[in-house]
Amino acid sequence: MASRRPSSGIVVFRRTPAAAEAGAGPADVEVLLGHMGGPFWGRRDEGAWTFPKGEHEPGEEALAAARREFTEELGLPVPDGLLLDLGSVRQSSGKVVTLWAVAGDPDLSGFLPGTFAMEWPPGSGRLEEFPEVDRVAWFPLDAAAAKLVGGQRAFLDRLAALLRG
Repeated sequence: MASRRPSSGIVVFRRTPAAAEAGAGPADVEVLLGHMGGPFWGRRDEGAWTFPKGEHEPGEEALAAARREFTEELGLPVPDGLLLDLGSVRQSSGKVVTLWAVAGDPDLSGFLPGTFAMEWPPGSGRLEEFPEVDRVAWFPLDAAAAKLVGGQRAFLDRLAALLRG
């Protein structure tokens, strides 16, 4: 059964170079996504990407959890800038995910994912370590919708609406 503890995260977005010069709208925005690590996601592409996010520690505030999880999952600091509240979404598992967006263009050469341990192969009694996120990439909003797990797609619409302002 999936955990019901809330999760929080950070959506980093940037305008494409041409869009930045022209002051274009959300169609010219890219978001940073992470491909979920581990044996279940390794060969999948569509629906296998996520925003950097994770569960709150007991008593931890949502924004603090979002910042911590971004750094833990990617090994990168959260870009400086104004955080835009994208609200919360209840996923099909019942988990509530809350995200904030920030404009930035972090140096991805420092990408160093956190890891998790799980029994693999199942029933073997052996614990294997896997990266939480095995790669990161920039995607335009329309392409990101196909890459993201379904429960997070609503955040793309919210970001686009905020950027249209």
